[in-house]
Amino acid sequence: MRAATYSVPAAAGDKDNGECVVYFFGAGQGGGVQANIDRWKGQFKGPDGKPPAAKTGKKTVNGLAVTTVEVAGEYMGMGGPMAASKGAAAGYRMLGAIIENAGGNIFLKFTAPAKTVAANQQKFDQLVNSFQKQ
Repeated sequence: MRAATYSVPAAAGDKDNGECVVYFFGAGQGGGVQANIDRWKGQFKGPDGKPPAAKTGKKTVNGLAVTTVEVAGEYMGMGGPMAASKGAAAGYRMLGAIIENAGGNIFLKFTAPAKTVAANQQKFDQLVNSFQKQ
């Protein structure tokens, strides 16, 4: 379930706004870390027409295990029966974070044209770093 959706204004030179979404499905829901990385990669296409490699990292934020994900390429949209695709968009990036929590993982996904992501990467990192263990 989408817990929150934020519209991120386009940076100079980008024509589309970005979107930052927070998902929370509950304990044991939403799929595992690798399944989500694979799904997010599959929403992009590289120059060879295949999903591009994802840059991933691991860190601990306030006692919570966090996996970070970065993907770039042609954004194909979310896909699936519940998502209305706007068509492919070249030059996009996605920053993602999966925050592992006993009560259910929290999924953050920021997708936008590359300049908009670059202009807001620090804010995304601040959002990720704001989560607290309870």
